[in-house]
Amino acid sequence: MIENILRIGLVSVSDRASQGIYQDQGIPSLRDWFTQALTTPWQAKERLIADEQQEIERTLIDLVDQVQCHLILTTGGTGPAQRDVTPEATLAVADKVMPGFGEQMRQISLHYVPTAILSRQIGVIRKNALILNLPGQPKAIKETLEGVKSGDGAVLVQGIFSAIPYCIDLLGGPYIETDERICRAFRPKSAQKRATETI
Repeated sequence: MIENILRIGLVSVSDRASQGIYQDQGIPSLRDWFTQALTTPWQAKERLIADEQQEIERTLIDLVDQVQCHLILTTGGTGPAQRDVTPEATLAVADKVMPGFGEQMRQISLHYVPTAILSRQIGVIRKNALILNLPGQPKAIKETLEGVKSGDGAVLVQGIFSAIPYCIDLLGGPYIETDERICRAFRPKSAQKRATETI
């Protein structure tokens, strides 16, 4: 049995980065963000793959079924171009669709660029794992996770990560805690652990 430490799959979907034509920025951006935002111990399971639907599907299935990730974040391949097939691959391996995540990601991005309406990002559940399609650019990744903030750091529009720890709770995963200066994990009072319980 795999120990119950938080396992996060980080999947960058890019033809050119997977071929070494340019350096991937998605995985390093996600890794850096989680290093700063999480106070819970965690492990990254990283994959850099091409924009091929079958390869994306195989990777997601492996990360859930074999590696037993609790959370998987993909970057890239969510636009309208012919090679953008990440949402199709994600839906193909899903047991449940979580439409609120895609809606919120587009709402956040629309505060910055009108082309956010072209994004087809989605969220799904496979078995006990949450899979989310994020943007490919580092700035957009951070904005999507943290939300829209004012100049003094106040949250104007919630980022998607605020809801993720409670979702992982409901799926039977580890209890995730965050550095609230970066992102506050929201839970109903009945689902919050006392400090003594998490030591």
